[in-house]
Amino acid sequence: QQEPLKLRQQTKSLAALYLAIGLDPKKATIFIQSEVSAHAEAAWIVQCNTSLGELERMTQFKDKSAKDNRVRVSAGLLTYPPLMVADIILYQSDLVPVGDDQKQHLELTRDFVIRFNNKYGNGNQLLTTPEVNIPESGGRIMSLQDPLKKMSKSDENKKSFISMLDEPTVIRKKIKSALTDSSGVIEYDPENKPGISNLLTIYASFTDFSIPELVDRYQNSGYGQFKEDLGEAVVSVLEPIQIRHNELIDSEELDSILDEGAIKARMVADKTLLKMRNAIGLGRKRK
Repeated sequence: QQEPLKLRQQTKSLAALYLAIGLDPKKATIFIQSEVSAHAEAAWIVQCNTSLGELERMTQFKDKSAKDNRVRVSAGLLTYPPLMVADIILYQSDLVPVGDDQKQHLELTRDFVIRFNNKYGNGNQLLTTPEVNIPESGGRIMSLQDPLKKMSKSDENKKSFISMLDEPTVIRKKIKSALTDSSGVIEYDPENKPGISNLLTIYASFTDFSIPELVDRYQNSGYGQFKEDLGEAVVSVLEPIQIRHNELIDSEELDSILDEGAIKARMVADKTLLKMRNAIGLGRKRK
Protein backbone atom coordinates (compact mmCIF):
# COMPACT_ATOMS: atom_id res chain seq x y z
CA GLN A 1 0.00 0.00 0.00
CA GLN A 2 1.31 3.41 -1.02
CA GLU A 3 2.06 5.84 1.83
CA PRO A 4 1.43 9.34 0.41
CA LEU A 5 3.48 11.30 2.96
CA LYS A 6 6.41 8.89 2.69
CA LEU A 7 6.34 9.04 -1.11
CA ARG A 8 6.30 12.83 -1.09
CA GLN A 9 9.26 12.97 1.32
CA GLN A 10 11.26 10.39 -0.65
CA THR A 11 10.65 12.34 -3.86
CA LYS A 12 12.07 15.53 -2.36
CA SER A 13 14.91 13.55 -0.83
CA LEU A 14 15.92 12.18 -4.22
CA ALA A 15 15.85 15.65 -5.74
CA ALA A 16 18.02 16.91 -2.88
CA LEU A 17 20.47 14.06 -3.51
CA TYR A 18 20.76 15.01 -7.18
CA LEU A 19 21.81 18.48 -6.13
CA ALA A 20 24.02 17.20 -3.32
CA ILE A 21 26.06 15.02 -5.67
CA GLY A 22 26.83 18.07 -7.77
CA LEU A 23 24.21 18.41 -10.51
CA ASP A 24 24.01 22.08 -11.48
CA PRO A 25 20.39 23.23 -12.02
CA LYS A 26 21.72 25.84 -14.44
CA LYS A 27 22.93 23.00 -16.68
CA ALA A 28 20.58 20.15 -15.75
CA THR A 29 16.80 20.42 -15.62
CA ILE A 30 15.74 18.83 -12.32
CA PHE A 31 12.02 18.26 -11.85
CA ILE A 32 9.44 15.87 -10.44
CA GLN A 33 8.08 13.57 -13.14
CA SER A 34 4.48 13.67 -11.90
CA GLU A 35 4.47 17.48 -12.20
CA VAL A 36 4.86 17.17 -15.97
CA SER A 37 1.63 15.57 -17.22
CA ALA A 38 3.03 14.91 -20.70
CA HIS A 39 4.77 11.83 -19.28
CA ALA A 40 1.48 10.06 -18.52
CA GLU A 41 -0.10 10.96 -21.87
CA ALA A 42 2.96 9.95 -23.88
CA ALA A 43 3.15 6.68 -21.93
CA TRP A 44 -0.38 5.83 -23.10
CA ILE A 45 0.64 6.41 -26.72
CA VAL A 46 3.68 4.17 -26.16
CA GLN A 47 1.48 1.44 -24.64
CA CYS A 48 -0.86 1.54 -27.62
CA ASN A 49 2.11 0.96 -29.93
CA THR A 50 3.79 -1.77 -27.85
CA SER A 51 2.81 -5.43 -27.81
CA LEU A 52 1.79 -7.36 -24.72
CA GLY A 53 4.54 -9.87 -25.51
CA GLU A 54 7.20 -7.15 -25.34
CA LEU A 55 6.03 -6.05 -21.90
CA GLU A 56 5.68 -9.54 -20.48
CA ARG A 57 9.32 -10.20 -21.39
CA MET A 58 10.51 -7.35 -19.16
CA THR A 59 12.61 -8.84 -16.34
CA GLN A 60 10.94 -7.02 -13.44
CA PHE A 61 7.47 -8.16 -14.47
CA LYS A 62 8.64 -11.72 -15.12
CA ASP A 63 10.35 -11.97 -11.73
CA LYS A 64 7.52 -10.39 -9.74
CA SER A 65 4.72 -12.30 -11.45
CA ALA A 66 6.64 -15.55 -11.00
CA LYS A 67 6.99 -14.98 -7.25
CA ASP A 68 3.45 -13.71 -6.59
CA ASN A 69 0.03 -14.73 -7.78
CA ARG A 70 -0.51 -12.85 -11.08
CA VAL A 71 -3.95 -11.83 -9.85
CA ARG A 72 -2.28 -9.65 -7.19
CA VAL A 73 0.41 -8.15 -9.44
CA SER A 74 -0.35 -4.53 -10.32
CA ALA A 75 -1.05 -3.76 -13.97
CA GLY A 76 1.23 -0.77 -13.38
CA LEU A 77 4.20 -3.13 -13.13
CA LEU A 78 3.43 -4.36 -16.64
CA THR A 79 2.96 -0.87 -18.07
CA TYR A 80 5.79 0.80 -16.17
CA PRO A 81 8.38 0.27 -18.96
CA PRO A 82 6.29 2.33 -21.45
CA LEU A 83 6.37 5.17 -18.92
CA MET A 84 10.17 4.90 -18.88
CA VAL A 85 10.12 5.02 -22.68
CA ALA A 86 8.06 8.21 -22.47
CA ASP A 87 10.54 9.69 -19.98
CA ILE A 88 13.27 9.29 -22.59
CA ILE A 89 11.55 10.18 -25.86
CA LEU A 90 9.82 13.33 -24.60
CA TYR A 91 13.19 15.06 -24.36
CA GLN A 92 14.53 13.68 -27.65
CA SER A 93 17.36 12.07 -25.69
CA ASP A 94 20.19 10.78 -27.86
CA LEU A 95 22.34 9.26 -25.09
CA VAL A 96 21.01 7.70 -21.88
CA PRO A 97 23.41 6.78 -19.04
CA VAL A 98 22.08 3.72 -17.20
CA GLY A 99 23.18 0.72 -15.20
CA ASP A 100 23.44 -2.63 -16.91
CA ASP A 101 20.08 -3.73 -15.47
CA GLN A 102 18.31 -0.96 -17.43
CA LYS A 103 19.65 -2.04 -20.81
CA GLN A 104 16.45 -3.94 -21.55
CA HIS A 105 14.37 -0.78 -21.12
CA LEU A 106 16.61 1.09 -23.54
CA GLU A 107 16.15 -1.68 -26.09
CA LEU A 108 12.38 -1.35 -25.68
CA THR A 109 12.73 2.42 -26.19
CA ARG A 110 14.78 2.01 -29.35
CA ASP A 111 12.34 -0.54 -30.76
CA PHE A 112 9.41 1.79 -30.06
CA VAL A 113 11.07 4.84 -31.63
CA ILE A 114 12.01 2.97 -34.80
CA ARG A 115 8.47 1.53 -35.04
CA PHE A 116 6.81 4.90 -34.38
CA ASN A 117 8.97 6.79 -36.88
CA ASN A 118 8.40 4.16 -39.58
CA LYS A 119 4.64 4.04 -38.98
CA TYR A 120 3.84 7.73 -38.53
CA GLY A 121 6.88 9.67 -39.68
CA ASN A 122 6.25 9.74 -43.44
CA GLY A 123 10.00 9.67 -43.93
CA ASN A 124 10.67 12.11 -41.08
CA GLN A 125 12.40 11.29 -37.81
CA LEU A 126 9.73 12.38 -35.36
CA LEU A 127 11.50 10.91 -32.33
CA THR A 128 15.21 10.51 -31.59
CA THR A 129 16.60 6.97 -31.33
CA PRO A 130 18.63 6.91 -28.11
CA GLU A 131 21.93 5.16 -27.55
CA VAL A 132 22.70 3.45 -24.26
CA ASN A 133 25.71 4.52 -22.18
CA ILE A 134 26.74 1.93 -19.56
CA PRO A 135 29.85 2.76 -17.49
CA GLU A 136 32.78 0.35 -17.81
CA SER A 137 33.04 0.06 -14.04
CA GLY A 138 30.04 0.12 -11.71
CA GLY A 139 27.44 -0.58 -14.35
CA ARG A 140 26.07 -3.46 -12.28
CA ILE A 141 26.58 -3.59 -8.52
CA MET A 142 25.72 -6.84 -6.79
CA SER A 143 24.18 -7.55 -3.38
CA LEU A 144 26.57 -7.44 -0.42
CA GLN A 145 24.97 -10.58 1.02
CA ASP A 146 24.34 -12.48 -2.23
CA PRO A 147 26.81 -11.35 -4.90
CA LEU A 148 25.07 -13.50 -7.50
CA LYS A 149 22.12 -11.10 -7.65
CA LYS A 150 22.09 -7.34 -8.18
CA MET A 151 22.00 -4.88 -5.30
CA SER A 152 18.45 -3.66 -4.71
CA LYS A 153 17.04 -1.18 -2.22
CA SER A 154 13.87 -3.30 -2.05
CA ASP A 155 15.81 -6.31 -0.73
CA GLU A 156 14.32 -7.52 2.57
CA ASN A 157 17.85 -7.98 3.94
CA LYS A 158 18.97 -4.43 4.74
CA LYS A 159 22.60 -5.59 4.97
CA SER A 160 22.58 -6.41 1.26
CA PHE A 161 22.59 -2.81 0.02
CA ILE A 162 24.02 0.58 0.91
CA SER A 163 21.70 3.56 0.88
CA MET A 164 23.18 6.95 0.06
CA LEU A 165 21.68 8.20 3.32
CA ASP A 166 22.96 5.38 5.52
CA GLU A 167 24.85 6.61 8.58
CA PRO A 168 28.66 6.21 8.26
CA THR A 169 28.70 3.60 11.04
CA VAL A 170 26.00 1.62 9.21
CA ILE A 171 27.95 1.77 5.94
CA ARG A 172 31.11 0.47 7.61
CA LYS A 173 29.19 -2.40 9.27
CA LYS A 174 27.46 -3.41 6.04
CA ILE A 175 30.74 -3.56 4.14
CA LYS A 176 32.44 -5.41 6.99
CA SER A 177 29.71 -8.06 6.90
CA ALA A 178 29.71 -8.36 3.09
CA LEU A 179 29.86 -11.95 1.88
CA THR A 180 33.25 -13.09 0.56
CA ASP A 181 34.92 -16.47 0.08
CA SER A 182 37.30 -18.11 2.56
CA SER A 183 40.51 -17.82 0.52
CA GLY A 184 41.42 -14.32 1.71
CA VAL A 185 43.02 -13.66 -1.69
CA ILE A 186 42.02 -10.36 -3.28
CA GLU A 187 41.56 -10.88 -7.00
CA TYR A 188 39.01 -9.96 -9.63
CA ASP A 189 37.22 -13.10 -10.76
CA PRO A 190 33.42 -12.53 -10.93
CA GLU A 191 32.69 -16.14 -11.85
CA ASN A 192 34.66 -17.87 -9.10
CA LYS A 193 34.99 -15.06 -6.53
CA PRO A 194 31.86 -12.90 -6.99
CA GLY A 195 31.93 -11.42 -3.48
CA ILE A 196 35.37 -9.83 -3.49
CA SER A 197 35.02 -8.98 -7.20
CA ASN A 198 31.89 -6.99 -6.39
CA LEU A 199 33.68 -5.14 -3.59
CA LEU A 200 36.55 -4.34 -5.96
CA THR A 201 34.05 -2.87 -8.41
CA ILE A 202 32.55 -0.70 -5.68
CA TYR A 203 36.01 0.41 -4.50
CA ALA A 204 37.07 1.40 -8.03
CA SER A 205 33.79 3.32 -8.50
CA PHE A 206 34.40 5.39 -5.36
CA THR A 207 38.08 6.18 -5.92
CA ASP A 208 40.56 6.98 -8.67
CA PHE A 209 42.01 3.46 -8.46
CA SER A 210 41.35 0.95 -11.23
CA ILE A 211 40.51 -2.64 -10.32
CA PRO A 212 43.99 -3.93 -11.38
CA GLU A 213 45.61 -1.20 -9.23
CA LEU A 214 43.50 -2.23 -6.23
CA VAL A 215 44.38 -5.90 -6.72
CA ASP A 216 48.07 -4.99 -6.77
CA ARG A 217 47.73 -2.67 -3.78
CA TYR A 218 46.09 -5.33 -1.60
CA GLN A 219 47.94 -8.41 -2.83
CA ASN A 220 49.48 -8.93 0.62
CA SER A 221 46.45 -7.87 2.64
CA GLY A 222 43.52 -9.87 3.92
CA TYR A 223 39.83 -9.16 3.44
CA GLY A 224 39.62 -7.38 6.81
CA GLN A 225 41.96 -4.54 5.89
CA PHE A 226 40.47 -4.30 2.41
CA LYS A 227 36.92 -3.99 3.76
CA GLU A 228 37.99 -1.42 6.35
CA ASP A 229 39.62 0.76 3.69
CA LEU A 230 36.64 0.31 1.35
CA GLY A 231 34.28 1.42 4.11
CA GLU A 232 36.30 4.59 4.64
CA ALA A 233 36.40 5.26 0.88
CA VAL A 234 32.61 5.00 0.60
CA VAL A 235 31.99 7.11 3.71
CA SER A 236 34.39 9.82 2.51
CA VAL A 237 32.29 10.25 -0.63
CA LEU A 238 28.81 9.86 0.85
CA GLU A 239 29.16 11.83 4.09
CA PRO A 240 29.56 15.28 2.43
CA ILE A 241 26.65 14.41 0.13
CA GLN A 242 24.50 13.56 3.16
CA ILE A 243 25.37 16.85 4.84
CA ARG A 244 24.40 18.85 1.75
CA HIS A 245 21.23 16.74 1.33
CA ASN A 246 20.14 17.58 4.86
CA GLU A 247 20.68 21.30 4.21
CA LEU A 248 18.51 21.15 1.09
CA ILE A 249 15.68 18.78 1.98
CA ASP A 250 13.28 21.33 3.53
CA SER A 251 14.71 24.47 1.98
CA GLU A 252 13.08 27.09 -0.22
CA GLU A 253 16.07 26.64 -2.54
CA LEU A 254 15.02 23.08 -3.36
CA ASP A 255 11.37 24.06 -3.99
CA SER A 256 12.46 26.93 -6.23
CA ILE A 257 14.74 24.66 -8.29
CA LEU A 258 11.96 22.08 -8.69
CA ASP A 259 9.43 24.76 -9.69
CA GLU A 260 11.76 26.17 -12.34
CA GLY A 261 12.69 22.67 -13.51
CA ALA A 262 9.05 21.69 -14.03
CA ILE A 263 8.43 24.80 -16.16
CA LYS A 264 11.47 24.08 -18.34
CA ALA A 265 10.59 20.38 -18.66
CA ARG A 266 6.97 21.09 -19.65
CA MET A 267 8.09 23.33 -22.50
CA VAL A 268 10.23 20.58 -24.02
CA ALA A 269 7.95 17.65 -23.22
CA ASP A 270 4.77 19.33 -24.45
CA LYS A 271 6.44 20.13 -27.77
CA THR A 272 7.33 16.47 -28.34
CA LEU A 273 3.92 15.28 -27.13
CA LEU A 274 2.18 17.59 -29.59
CA LYS A 275 4.32 16.14 -32.36
CA MET A 276 3.27 12.62 -31.31
CA ARG A 277 -0.42 13.57 -31.03
CA ASN A 278 -0.42 15.19 -34.48
CA ALA A 279 1.37 12.19 -35.99
CA ILE A 280 -1.18 9.63 -34.81
CA GLY A 281 -4.22 11.89 -35.36
CA LEU A 282 -5.30 12.59 -31.76
CA GLY A 283 -7.61 15.61 -31.57
CA ARG A 284 -7.44 18.56 -33.94
CA LYS A 285 -4.05 19.23 -35.46
CA ARG A 286 -2.28 22.06 -33.69
CA LYS A 287 1.01 23.87 -34.11
